[in-house]
Amino acid sequence: MSTTGAAADPLAALGELPGVAESVESVRKAVDRVYGHRVMRRRSNAVTSEAALRGARGSAALSGADWALEEVRRRSDFSGRNDDEAGTVGAALRLTAEAGQLLSIWRQSPLRVLARLHLVAAGRDDARVGRPRQDGEAVDEPLVELPLPGAAEVAGRLDGLSELIVKGSTAPALVTAAVVHGELLALRPFGFDNGLVARAAERIVLVGSGLDPKSVCPAEVGHGELGRAAYLAALDGYVSGTPDGMAAWIAHCGRAIELGARESTAVCEALQRGAA
Repeated sequence: MSTTGAAADPLAALGELPGVAESVESVRKAVDRVYGHRVMRRRSNAVTSEAALRGARGSAALSGADWALEEVRRRSDFSGRNDDEAGTVGAALRLTAEAGQLLSIWRQSPLRVLARLHLVAAGRDDARVGRPRQDGEAVDEPLVELPLPGAAEVAGRLDGLSELIVKGSTAPALVTAAVVHGELLALRPFGFDNGLVARAAERIVLVGSGLDPKSVCPAEVGHGELGRAAYLAALDGYVSGTPDGMAAWIAHCGRAIELGARESTAVCEALQRGAA
């Protein structure tokens, strides 16, 4: 997302695109339903823990490791030494756990947080870990086949994104989260694990904004449920930079949050019945 020549608050301008206000309102209602559930008054920590597990599972699925929830729940070794999918699931779990620890840093230093998220996702020594890629370095992100921006463009757009976050915006949390997510996927600033990092950053925005302070509405669940094809099609809209394309991406992210909220509502119901 280029901010050159843009309005003083370009994120707020996106919130005025046709259909975005409706998405924002629909998301708010879905989130309010979860937070209004009687189980949240007594067992919100249990709902948060389950949402984290399910969110990690959904994010890993979008990165090519589509494991059953119960397999993720019972597995103890995610080292990935001999299993790339296990490594992906492990990275998603680590990121979900780490995201909540970085909220206080995000508004002051988003790039520092992104570097930390990539370090956590990697879980290994690699010269490319935690820094934006340089010219000539390959990117291992096979599920995103968009043209790859050059290193100079990546650096400039990351700086622009960081400036937007630090300055703050009157835009709804959905809009900011969608832009952070979409920009990181479009740029693929790291050599690998960009999708996992992008979805973790989206989570940080949603929690830190106060929309989902207890992290019980995992957008990653919704993104996974909507499917990879719809995810990539919506991302194409973001990359196009057109008003319709941007609005479609924001609406897609909104729908993902709603589905995450629905998932946690079901968890609340199961806890209430004593079945989870």
